[in-house]
Amino acid sequence: MMLRWLLTCGLLLALVACAAPSRIGGQAPAFERVGRFAVTLQPADGPAQAVQGGYAWRDDGQRLILDLSTPLGNVLARVQVDPGHATLEQADGQLDRATDADGLIARVWGHPMPVAGLRDWVRGQAVDGQPVQGLQADAQGRPEAFVQQGWQVRLGQWDAQGPRRIRLLREDAQGRWQLQLIVDDPAPLAR
Repeated sequence: MMLRWLLTCGLLLALVACAAPSRIGGQAPAFERVGRFAVTLQPADGPAQAVQGGYAWRDDGQRLILDLSTPLGNVLARVQVDPGHATLEQADGQLDRATDADGLIARVWGHPMPVAGLRDWVRGQAVDGQPVQGLQADAQGRPEAFVQQGWQVRLGQWDAQGPRRIRLLREDAQGRWQLQLIVDDPAPLAR
């Protein structure tokens, strides 16, 4: 009985370890986050779709790399955004390209959707030079909720790098889109 219990615990620990996404390596100083994501898409003309898993985010100011994995740690895709170029490489090797992140999402989903703001929102700030509505701040003066580029943005559970919880909601004629990012552990300060 004790052996069975130990094997079960060992298997569970191994699964949890596999599910934790790995940091993305690199030499340049970068903003990094590792955690979990959940996306729910409710197109106006079709059934709801949902996906969840892990993510690793690395942004050195020029290149953004985002790895997405299943809850068990299997790689789903890698998104890479460089100035003038964005790619999505799926686990099966399929490659999609566009000139920017917004164009890449439009190509993959077949529906235009502004997502470039996520690069700022994950750091806990609004996109510079873009209109912001309904800005609410927490007791420390950090943005807690606002609307920008058609997204309702909610930020919370801050650490030294920014929010550890990012919730986005967008509703338009095409449907309802929700995204939640949770940072699993505080990342080291940008190197």
